[in-house]
Amino acid sequence: MTREEKIRLIKERHEHVIDTLHKHGQDILKSTNYYKTRGFIQHGDMTVYDHCLSVAERAIKINRALHAKCQERDLVRGALLHDYFLYDWHIDGKDKGNVHPKLHGFFHPSTALKNASRDFNLSPREKDIIKKHMWPLTVIPPMCREAWIVTLADKYCSAMEAIGLHRARVRIKNNDVNINEKGEQTF
Repeated sequence: MTREEKIRLIKERHEHVIDTLHKHGQDILKSTNYYKTRGFIQHGDMTVYDHCLSVAERAIKINRALHAKCQERDLVRGALLHDYFLYDWHIDGKDKGNVHPKLHGFFHPSTALKNASRDFNLSPREKDIIKKHMWPLTVIPPMCREAWIVTLADKYCSAMEAIGLHRARVRIKNNDVNINEKGEQTF
């Protein structure tokens, strides 16, 4: 295989990942509350929004590499919503929702699940992904392969972000999001 063929193949795979994100996560990515995740830093200088996109991308790639036969819709949506806690966890107790600032890793999955359940219609697998993505901190392990893969993808992306080797790379095409003068999101 030539260098050009390898590059073409990589681009095709990446486009397929982006198409999968769009197919299953468009309503999430265009929601007003989800847009707020762009304003919170997750690890290093990565926003929660970019982190969740990276985790979703990595989860899709892991699923395909392992031939795990996951439900892609649940995998993508759970990955996009796994950190949907909607507060800045770096601010000790001063941000609404950050109930246990020193124990964010233990408590944010429940907050993310509560927020996601309020804003979206979730499947049982999506709920399992969100609630248990911090295993072993969540004590009860994931119950489906989709949750295991998102947990693995999250650990990988978090580690890469924390040491500065992972930057926001996933860009959603046709991201037609605008903010009006009142600070509200419009499409």
